[in-house]
Amino acid sequence: MKFSAVFLLAFAAAVVSAETNAERMARGLAPNAPARRGSPVDTAKRGQTSSTGGNQCSNGGIYCCNDVGTYGSHKNVNSVVKDLGLQSYVPIGTQCGLQCSPITGIGAGSGASCSQQTVCCQNNNFNGLINIGCSPINISL
Repeated sequence: MKFSAVFLLAFAAAVVSAETNAERMARGLAPNAPARRGSPVDTAKRGQTSSTGGNQCSNGGIYCCNDVGTYGSHKNVNSVVKDLGLQSYVPIGTQCGLQCSPITGIGAGSGASCSQQTVCCQNNNFNGLINIGCSPINISL
């Protein structure tokens, strides 16, 4: 008799813990606390500068851009961001490059020269029309 009562109580506890918050709220109970499933903060990727000096980029590719400016204070960058509807995607103060083409073969062959601004960019989702997260770099050819 005691064993069956303990078994019944354990079974009831297991069923109650498996119910959803909607079921709990329908019964007039408070919802359960959210489950923490994220990774610990110490294992999160730490930010790095986009240029490591010289002709290297740690976070993206090297590009030659016709215009480079800060979103929020550069007329051409502001216009392109607005035209593409990226206002909520690009934070104010982000360095952006306009009309960029990748530089390949640094120091050797075609595409290794840039007559405008050489930058290291993190995000080129718009085929060179606008590159987001650009930092100017100096390359010696």
